[in-house]
Amino acid sequence: MSTFSPSDFVGQLAESVAKARTLEELVRPLLELLQTVTGLESTYLTTIDTSQGYQYILFSRNTSRLDIPEGLSVPWEGTLCKRALEEGRPYTDDVANCWADSGPARELGIATYASTPVRLEDGTLYGTLCAASGERKPLADGAEQVLQMFSRLIGQQIERERMLQALQQANDTLAVSALTDATTKLPNRRALMEELRRRLAGHGPDGNAMVVAFIDLDQFKAINDVHGHDAGDRFLTAIGGRMQGAVRSGDFVARLGGDEFVVLSSPAHSDALAVAEALRKRLQEATTGRFHLGDITLDYAGPSIGTIVSMSGELDPEALIAKADAAMYEVKRERKQTQPPR
Repeated sequence: MSTFSPSDFVGQLAESVAKARTLEELVRPLLELLQTVTGLESTYLTTIDTSQGYQYILFSRNTSRLDIPEGLSVPWEGTLCKRALEEGRPYTDDVANCWADSGPARELGIATYASTPVRLEDGTLYGTLCAASGERKPLADGAEQVLQMFSRLIGQQIERERMLQALQQANDTLAVSALTDATTKLPNRRALMEELRRRLAGHGPDGNAMVVAFIDLDQFKAINDVHGHDAGDRFLTAIGGRMQGAVRSGDFVARLGGDEFVVLSSPAHSDALAVAEALRKRLQEATTGRFHLGDITLDYAGPSIGTIVSMSGELDPEALIAKADAAMYEVKRERKQTQPPR
């Protein structure tokens, strides 16, 4: 570190580590420090895809005398990094004699080369941290230790980013599951209420009308009692799938709970009554008939479906659901008068 005092080095290193929020924000200042410490012309971080057999230059810092471009990909088999790892040779100032058959080294014009592997906590090889020069140069005292320290810092940053990504994915999964019915994979009651509130924000004379269809699966308890709850769950899933296939683009199908489902539609005021009736008919037809549930076949007489149309700007989701529920019970009473129980 001949032109670089220890206090300067420690200060800049501490600042770089403290400020880094991403791998790139950490690596770029480290490459600058590494260039000063080693006295070599180019410093760069690679990543290795062993399954595809390629090495990629992820980030690099170059002088005008040697240019190792970011984004460069080379076959892993021919790289100096692979040779250095296999031979346990972290540094040489005579690349031409040590590894004369390395095509990438010849093409890039590398005469002096130093590297250290970047490994993850489980020992997996992520890539290499390297320094190179087009001229033969000795490696400054302490440079090899600095390479190793920087590689550990980079490995820790990679692990940290992967952990944060995994946590974000887990959080996204939890968020989705919190809004999804476990049996049918449809939106659940919570998701329904959120969607209803969102739609009601644009509801009223200057917006769209609101159509709410409430579906109750008549005789569902008998299906569970006769065929078992697994068959009942398969039936719920099949019903949900048929309803999704029967609605228009932009409509919203949800399982309210138990044997109850709700469908939302937001047509223009002029079309609302016709849309509501057409929706009811499509849902009735889609959910009536024969269902093949694995080794069980059911002939189902269909659910009771009540629909309401709101054009006034009603802003209470629970009130709208209650009105649709009441309309469904009117239909159920009429069906009981005309159909014998099954």
